[in-house]
Amino acid sequence: MDIAIVVEGKNDRSRLRRVLDAQVPVHCTFGTPGTRQVERLLKQVGDREVYLFMDNDASGRKIRGILSDAFPDAHHMYTRRGYPGVEGTPPEYLIEQLEKAGLESYILYPEPGSYPPL
Repeated sequence: MDIAIVVEGKNDRSRLRRVLDAQVPVHCTFGTPGTRQVERLLKQVGDREVYLFMDNDASGRKIRGILSDAFPDAHHMYTRRGYPGVEGTPPEYLIEQLEKAGLESYILYPEPGSYPPL
């Protein structure tokens, strides 16, 4: 696997798991990362291509800024304003964002209407 996605929390990771191949590593910051957490993420991610998928709120923007410094070549994915974070983003929109990032080969496309309830 040559990519890794970084999200804020375990609920964000769970939400992505519904539409993403299980072999794609999804790492959590568990809130605003300090130096140790950033170092741990750098070690976990290794030389993989990094995708940052944070909430579209003040906290998410702060975390994105910290991680942008640590991963200057990272690709940025965004959830729509008005959704309650990545964990509250509809699966259809998550898939759209993964497609925009060029990650089609990692997406689990469900049968139409087969998404489990939120």
